[in-house]
Amino acid sequence: MANVTLLAGIAGMTIILILFILSQMKKLSQDSTAYDAANAVGAFMLVYYAFALKAWPFLVLNSVWGLFSLYEVIKDVSVRKR
Repeated sequence: MANVTLLAGIAGMTIILILFILSQMKKLSQDSTAYDAANAVGAFMLVYYAFALKAWPFLVLNSVWGLFSLYEVIKDVSVRKR
């Protein structure tokens, strides 16, 4: 179980850091659905990690991060359907 938790934390961190770097290098727009979807995945992986470690401030931070990213994905998808 500890290995799965650690892998989830490392994967979530890696996703978010790669997105940050790509955004800073102007290779990926922060307004893109791909950016928001990957951010949501990374954030929710970190939520799992934070929950397992009982790191409540980290859990709240990433929950908000993930929910806002997920909201943006849903908004993007609903706009495309119109």
